[in-house]
Amino acid sequence: MGPSGSGKSTLLHCLAGIIRPDSGTVRYATHPLSDLSDARRSALRRTDFGFVFQFGQLVPELTCLENVALPLRLNGTRRKPAERQARDWLERLEVADVAAKRPGEVSGGQGQRVAVARALAPRPRVVFADEPTGALDSLNGERVMGLLSDAARATSAAVVLVTHEARVAAYADREVVVRDGVAREMAGAA
Repeated sequence: MGPSGSGKSTLLHCLAGIIRPDSGTVRYATHPLSDLSDARRSALRRTDFGFVFQFGQLVPELTCLENVALPLRLNGTRRKPAERQARDWLERLEVADVAAKRPGEVSGGQGQRVAVARALAPRPRVVFADEPTGALDSLNGERVMGLLSDAARATSAAVVLVTHEARVAAYADREVVVRDGVAREMAGAA
């Protein structure tokens, strides 16, 4: 958690192996991410890591169902099984009714739930969520956070969440505050 411009998203990108930190080491499964090749870090982002961004980042040319199935297809799952899994995730996140629609045809809250379904469909070990409710009204934001939390818990995925909103941070078991590029754990956090 921290104000805009504090370094939260940069930290998240370092933790996900998208960018290399200027100093220090990020380890995943005992391996320093910076020691892994670009191809290996990309593979981790397809298999072990899921992503939810502030504006969903859905592929506009694909249907919502195809967007959720996309990471599965990229990992080699055949179309029909990938679409079955995608449909299951859309149902879990209460947006099965938009499966045939394109992202531009759904509301912001529906699109963000589709993005959460896409992040969770490959059953990642870690979900990185960068301001997942930042573009939503408070009601849809609460709904997305509740569904993300429940689904991650059900699949035993850890969620690394970046936010500047206290109501969103309240979903976390542990809170780290970033100010001016410096991270510190909040006193009394779990």
